[in-house]
Amino acid sequence: MINLGAMDYEFRNADLEEVYYEPKASLGHGALVDKGFRKVMGKIAAANDERDLRNLKGLHYHKLDGARSHQHALNITGNWRLVVERIEKGNRIKLVIVSVEDYH
Repeated sequence: MINLGAMDYEFRNADLEEVYYEPKASLGHGALVDKGFRKVMGKIAAANDERDLRNLKGLHYHKLDGARSHQHALNITGNWRLVVERIEKGNRIKLVIVSVEDYH
């Protein structure tokens, strides 16, 4: 788990973590998605809490519906979004980075 005084987050998938930290790694969906993923992850890393993410309207941080109501999503680019799970730990929220997916 990463905690630098800002929002806590961790990666469920080692491949996503590698793409975030390794500039030459790829999600396999094209350079724009890779770049967008890193940009969104940077916003998460810099956020103090979820309010910071909600205030960045371009991210469209929102809760998913139905069977995925335990998850939230953030826009990456075009049809691509980053899916996270929100876990409350005491008075802090941790985001678990779950997947990058095409939602159309």
